[in-house]
Amino acid sequence: MRLRRRTGALGAASAIGSVGGGRDGCLSCFPRSRRRGRAGLARFAPCAVPHTSGLLLHSGLSGAKVKRRHILRAAGPDEPHVASPTWSETALDKPYVDQPIGKEELESFLNTPLPSHPKLVRGQLKNGLRYLILPNKVPANRFEAHMEVHVGSIDEEEDEQGIAHMIEHVAFLGSKKREKLLGTGARSNAYTDFHHTVFHIHSPTKTKEYGEDLLPSVLDALNEIAFHPKFSSSRVEKERRAILSELQMMNTIEYRVDCQLLQHLHSENKLSERFPIGLEEQIHKWDPDKIRRFHERWYYPANATLYLVGEIDDIPRAIREIEAVFEHTLPESEAASMSTASPFGAMASLFAPKLPGGLAASLTGERSPAVDNIKPVKRERQAIRPPVEHKWSLPGVAQDTKPPAIFQHELIQSFSINMFCKIPVNQVQTYKDLRSVLMKRIFLSALHFRINTRYKSSNPPFTSVELDHSDSGREGCTVTTLTVTAEPQNWRSAIKVAVHEVRRLKEFGVTMGEMTRYMDALIKDSEQLAMMIDSVPSVDNLDFIMESDALSHTVMDQLQGHESLLAVAETVTLEEVNTVGAEVLEFISDYGKPDAPLPAAIVACVPKRVHIDGVGETDFEIYPEEITDSIMAGLEEPIYPEPELEVPKELITQSQLEDLKLQRKPSFASLSKEENVVKIFDNETGITQRRLSNGISINYKITQNEARVGVMRLIVGGGRATEDSESKGSVIVGVRTLSEGGCVGNFSREQVELFCVNNLINCSLESNEEFIFMEFRFALRDNGMRAAFQLLHMVLEHNVWLEDAFDRATQLYLSYYRSIPKSLERSTAHKLMLAMLNHDERFVEPSPHSLQKLTLQSVKDAVMNQFVGDNMEVSIVGDFTEEEVESCVLDYLGTVSAAKSSKTEEHIEKISFRPFPSDLHFQQVYIKDTDERACAYIAGPAPNRWGFATEGNDLFNVIRNSSGDAQDSESTNSDLTGMKPIDVRTHSLFFGITLSLLAEIINSRLFTTVRDSMGLTYDVSFELNLFDKLDLGWYVIAVTSTPGKVHKAVDACKGVLRGLHSNRIVERELDRAKRTLLMKHEAETKTNAYWLGLLAHLQSSSVPRKEISCIKELTMLYESATIEDLYLAYEHLKVDESSLFSCIGIAGAESGEEMTDDELDTGLHGMGPIGGRGLSTMTRPTT
Repeated sequence: MRLRRRTGALGAASAIGSVGGGRDGCLSCFPRSRRRGRAGLARFAPCAVPHTSGLLLHSGLSGAKVKRRHILRAAGPDEPHVASPTWSETALDKPYVDQPIGKEELESFLNTPLPSHPKLVRGQLKNGLRYLILPNKVPANRFEAHMEVHVGSIDEEEDEQGIAHMIEHVAFLGSKKREKLLGTGARSNAYTDFHHTVFHIHSPTKTKEYGEDLLPSVLDALNEIAFHPKFSSSRVEKERRAILSELQMMNTIEYRVDCQLLQHLHSENKLSERFPIGLEEQIHKWDPDKIRRFHERWYYPANATLYLVGEIDDIPRAIREIEAVFEHTLPESEAASMSTASPFGAMASLFAPKLPGGLAASLTGERSPAVDNIKPVKRERQAIRPPVEHKWSLPGVAQDTKPPAIFQHELIQSFSINMFCKIPVNQVQTYKDLRSVLMKRIFLSALHFRINTRYKSSNPPFTSVELDHSDSGREGCTVTTLTVTAEPQNWRSAIKVAVHEVRRLKEFGVTMGEMTRYMDALIKDSEQLAMMIDSVPSVDNLDFIMESDALSHTVMDQLQGHESLLAVAETVTLEEVNTVGAEVLEFISDYGKPDAPLPAAIVACVPKRVHIDGVGETDFEIYPEEITDSIMAGLEEPIYPEPELEVPKELITQSQLEDLKLQRKPSFASLSKEENVVKIFDNETGITQRRLSNGISINYKITQNEARVGVMRLIVGGGRATEDSESKGSVIVGVRTLSEGGCVGNFSREQVELFCVNNLINCSLESNEEFIFMEFRFALRDNGMRAAFQLLHMVLEHNVWLEDAFDRATQLYLSYYRSIPKSLERSTAHKLMLAMLNHDERFVEPSPHSLQKLTLQSVKDAVMNQFVGDNMEVSIVGDFTEEEVESCVLDYLGTVSAAKSSKTEEHIEKISFRPFPSDLHFQQVYIKDTDERACAYIAGPAPNRWGFATEGNDLFNVIRNSSGDAQDSESTNSDLTGMKPIDVRTHSLFFGITLSLLAEIINSRLFTTVRDSMGLTYDVSFELNLFDKLDLGWYVIAVTSTPGKVHKAVDACKGVLRGLHSNRIVERELDRAKRTLLMKHEAETKTNAYWLGLLAHLQSSSVPRKEISCIKELTMLYESATIEDLYLAYEHLKVDESSLFSCIGIAGAESGEEMTDDELDTGLHGMGPIGGRGLSTMTRPTT
């Protein structure tokens, strides 16, 4: 039920990595992505591992993005490759072009078409249905089947706004064949966007019980969903209620900002007014017949594409299955005249197949009488998707200049401005096209690094500056966006800095050093991904192909992509890089000049009122001409060329290292006081445990999940829980201060970031209530692992604390705090958390009062007092050798000084839940807003992951003294698994396992009852927060609704939560929960990041119950858990009225008791400022 952030389809300014320049933590050169927080300077198309950030520039370069997706990344490991996947160091270093070539020969080469993916099978049935099949081995024994119907909100008429989304709901959730798949371990969902509707199923290849092939059943379900849905009145009414709830849930201020940006960017066409969720007043009206007619008009085989990606060993057989299921599918109205609003009717794609800017506006005009006389024809897909006409921002194209638009709202906290340029998509099909992408990548990388790194050395006037250049299949164009965010009082200076830097880069270009540096990093990144060709998940490959096809980009595999990149890289010159890059920036740098390309739109999103120190809340006034004046003032500032920057090749020289080794004498120490064991290796899991003489614990696992890539995590015990009443916020602000500074030793932030760029290191530093984390992702080629270890050593030994970094960190949290009353969800969560935990500020963001008490020294002490040898654990997972990892561990971690804390024992002030009775067990929050919305949170105490509850109570003692017969449990477990008996109830992971299963079951019941049966919500979820070190945990139910239904929704959620005794869990529910969690576990074990999580706390003295058996026996524990075990754990979830806390949040024009400054929280640590385009307009997944 979470918003699915899809590559490319979300427009230019992605939220991922959007707080550029390492604002996500660390020495954060590279923010982490959802699937794989891959290192690397640029997500370059020919080789990018697909994930939500797609081809976005990450690292300190995350703001300058070129999202050209045209190269497929993966194939199955057992399939023959066009080129060998084994790359020698010599071969990779060798230039692709050995001899210089002449101008004509070069031109001939550049005009050569790019090679196509050798294993991607395409076909088309007689009825027009297109299909694509790609064998892919990750995850094993599973496949993705997605049905893309080429109809979306852009195809709706004036009285149909939202009907495509309605059909998605009704067709998907009304399918009985889809429901039958749920017991097989398959997962399914659907979503609607401007240009398409997608139904997708993620399925095992065979049934677990009988080994039957599931592909026919999956295809049959998709056929029913897409082409043969039942539009029953009951289902239509049920989904009408769900969609109206979804509409209110989506209507956040971020959604409204996205809508404003799209409305101004596409003011000349229907993209500005056909948002997928639709219009509330129309959603209320449609009857089943109206919905069915839209379905008949658009849902036919020739207007759909089927994608199959996964472990498909027999492609001819898969094609036969597709033919058997879909060959005879014809829409009911195929023989009748097609009802359409286009004067070209069904022949639109034949009459106007290649209009350069999209179908003319008349194609969506009034119905022509001639349509009624058109003879039956074979319907085909529209030639141009989406069918709209754009006004391009091109030099010399005469257009009326539009003044900057201003969207002002009381829920907006910070200032943001977007300058848009819109041009046709340059389809990447030849080496010349690919070369252009590479040159733009280099150019824009330099811009982002310059802005976000240089200005971090002082207090910049902006929060972030990003330049995004991206192709959008959903919008049918390429959009360049300059996005500037700032505190409202700094908006003029922020604009001036951004446009000044853009003009400076445009006029002087990148330096030879910059071009060489970024080119080298791009090639290394490409090479790394070529090695990882066999480890990309099927869903990522599929999303990538879908977007590439929407943009008509050539699809290559990663090996082809890397070879192609090497070929074009040899031909790139500095002059051409600067020429191509300058063209991208002209709409900003030449703004105001007669022949300059006009921006497609300039949109500022600003607050209505702002906080001014010493004054309080005052009106914020801003006018279009002031924005224009600031842009012009920035462009008139004097400019100067960029000086070359010296980038360190290493942070610790060999001689420095030798001196350290002589001084510190690093060695491995005994892991146990009782026995002299210096190394433990577990054959079953492949995990090795070590401990250094300075007390640092080491866990590592060698995997081949990702070729020559490694990940590392430092965990330091303590976290925010160590903050006392006089130092609230000291740890979280201290960690952020260290991140903001970014310096180590004598190296500046710029040098550290470029060191990371050159070595493909991704690094982040974060904290939570229990721990401080530092994570690294690195490539092993060219001593990349040693470089990552050097950086970790320098952070531990030579960290630098800067006053200006402290000021920025403090200001950031001050801004977050003041933004809470402007967010319904955060305000509601805040009030609940403070009530439940007795106003304990360690679990919310620090207040202004607390922040004022902090100093640079106090936050430094709060953080560094936790960095003690025996309080640190480092885990490493990757494709390295034992010799490589142990050498790095000894050299760079073994030489860390064995500092001891000034405190002999860590002191944590008591944490307790508010006792009953209290008038704070149920509360309400009111937010003034132009639109009505509502949400609620319900929470209560739970044990921690290891069976400890508040006051340090050990629940295993309670279990042992309970009347339950452990022998019966053990016997049952043995029968279930057929394996060696395991006593779940005495295992240290008993509560972690049983509560996870309970969460799955409760979530399923909440959906079935509160959403599906009662129609009180679109989105409801149950989540557990189980601590590892602290003796407590809690659960939270989050539900969105309407102001009129939210109280009923809360009561219904409580009913489900408390109803497990009256409506007992049945075996079917438990089996489904087990299957879901086990399949997730199985899939995740193929990733290094998941193994890092499994290794966490393995040697931690503060988590004594975590041991190797928790990893080895995880699958068996899930399999062995019984319904009785779940009820035993359920007894320790406090769901009675005296333990439960709830808070309802309502937004609307009628404000009730609004929040005061004394009552604030954060539910979202590190929430970035509003920015981006279209991130929230795509509808949520249906389930």
